[in-house]
Amino acid sequence: MRIAAVDLGTNTTRLLVADVEAGRLREVHRETRITRLGEGVDTRRRLLPVPIARVRNVLSDYRRTIEELGAERTLLVATSAVRDAENGEAFLGEIEWSYGFTTRSVSGDEEAELTRTGVQPPPGTLVLDIGGGSTELIVDDEHASLDIGSVRYTERFLHTDPPTKDELDECAQAARAALDPVQLTATRAIGVAGTVTTLAALDLTLERYDRDRVHGHPLTRDGAQAQLDRLAALPLAERRELPAMEPERAPVIVAGAVILVSVFDHFGLESLEASERDILDGIALAAAELPAPDEGAAPPGAYTCC
Repeated sequence: MRIAAVDLGTNTTRLLVADVEAGRLREVHRETRITRLGEGVDTRRRLLPVPIARVRNVLSDYRRTIEELGAERTLLVATSAVRDAENGEAFLGEIEWSYGFTTRSVSGDEEAELTRTGVQPPPGTLVLDIGGGSTELIVDDEHASLDIGSVRYTERFLHTDPPTKDELDECAQAARAALDPVQLTATRAIGVAGTVTTLAALDLTLERYDRDRVHGHPLTRDGAQAQLDRLAALPLAERRELPAMEPERAPVIVAGAVILVSVFDHFGLESLEASERDILDGIALAAAELPAPDEGAAPPGAYTCC
């Protein structure tokens, strides 16, 4: 069965088209666009018109790709930004009506479970997913979902270009305080999503981003700290120009790196393995379990989002 999975995140909107057979994925097409849907959500608790427009434009492109590739079912999963926004559910209703995607707004617990399903880690392994609005920490059947993320913490703490030492210290203190109650235990870790994979690419000194080389790369705590120090010292314009850096990720990568180093320290880890498998793979497997699509009436809120 050919399916399509869309991860509607706080910072990125991602697409995976894959063939699913016996619980295994064969990738056909994968695409990532930085849409920053969560811009302003931390303070205003609403999805704003400009970020919504960015997402709509991307979803229009994705729908064309999905139709061209012949996917039978499409599942869109929305995470932190949508679940935090008062108009989040209405926006999902509009997406279902406008694009024909099945949509789900997932809790932090459900987000963690989808991530674990996508990564399929060995027992006893910490899976770390630093998102734009939240961070998921998973070990076997235990997990924690924290309201710390690269977009959220950039908006809260990093207001200078480049950020000041005081701003960085405040950001790190907040991350450590959020992590302090987490009682999970692990001796090895896998890190997923854009913060970890971008820092892995920078650690590898790649001239351009290469998923095959990033996947499985051991990123050490010292390597992450070195990249944090480097990135925090550069103005945004220079961060955008770094090889292997997605330019639109540059505004939030410093806060993401602060969170990553804080996770290393909280768990006493010396390194983690970067992974290109993540929640998007989990969404794809969930899409294969959807019933056949059925044309119906507009969902509630389809015309009341904005």
